Amino acid sequence: MNKKRTSLTQYLVEKQRTDKALPPELRLLIEIVSRACKTISHHVSKGALGGVLGSLGTENIQGEVQKKLDVISNEYLLEANEWGGHLAAMASEEMEAIYLIPNRYPKGEYLLLFDPLDGSSNIDVNVSIGTIFSVIKAPADASGRDICEADFMQPGHTQVAAGYAIYGPQTMLVLTVGEGVVGFTLDREMGSWVLTHEDLTIPEQTSEFAINMSNTRHWEKPVNRYIDECLAGTEGPRGKNFNMRWIASMVADVHRLIIRGGVFMYPWDARDPNKPGKLRLMYEANPMSFLVEQAGGMSTNGRTRIMDIQPQGLHERVSVVMGSKEEVERVTRYHLEADQAK
Repeated sequence: MNKKRTSLTQYLVEKQRTDKALPPELRLLIEIVSRACKTISHHVSKGALGGVLGSLGTENIQGEVQKKLDVISNEYLLEANEWGGHLAAMASEEMEAIYLIPNRYPKGEYLLLFDPLDGSSNIDVNVSIGTIFSVIKAPADASGRDICEADFMQPGHTQVAAGYAIYGPQTMLVLTVGEGVVGFTLDREMGSWVLTHEDLTIPEQTSEFAINMSNTRHWEKPVNRYIDECLAGTEGPRGKNFNMRWIASMVADVHRLIIRGGVFMYPWDARDPNKPGKLRLMYEANPMSFLVEQAGGMSTNGRTRIMDIQPQGLHERVSVVMGSKEEVERVTRYHLEADQAK
């Protein structure tokens, strides 16, 4: 109980001062994002008492009905980050276009992308949801001009920081600045993020998978092949039993595999064959892939590394297979073998 507690601020300062792994502007940006997440956590925890449940009856750019908390969370992140002087622009899953920093505020060299409230379909049933964010640097030639959408079109491996806040029984902030993954738990009484999970590492092997089984009939054959082998248990080719876990909140499903291993899959779906997947490359797949790889896992779209994909649009979608390395390699190999067979 007397063990010295490390706060998020102290952790970031030490990264900046000792390891030289963090520019001061990026440190301050992460702190501002973390404060916005604390505010969102407070409103999520109030639920019906705060009048924040239910939908607004409007749709976002994705064609999804917006929940009240979707809009509230988006506004908090915009307002918290626009004045700090660390950003040139922001992009949100909830907005069609990028958000330029108002002229009355100083501009910085970073671009912030976020999904303000991932898993919002679970808001009204009190299931874990979260905020996902990603930080990239503005192109060198952007100095002295307004940022445009093309400046955001950078592959995931250019990210300098990524993380998520998960609003569950405890509120946690899981973060990477390119030197491993760490987790902080929100001390509600003190109002501070406390380092509780150092050097989070995903086991290479697992016996858990997360996928929406109701879509089985719409998947590609390699996905069905993998899932069928898992379901065959000890009598099947894998020779062991697997458990299925599915929360339908990417933050919650990926958080589980970062803590204890597993594979999370949201594959291509034949019901909408022109879309390569459902999840958003820039707001969900890239930041989560950065975290998973930094934790020793692997992330692909079934065929290639997600963080090597060159984005073509702000709201581009992608198939996702991420988690324990051996399982992701297997699913990816099944896709590549099927492609060769064609």
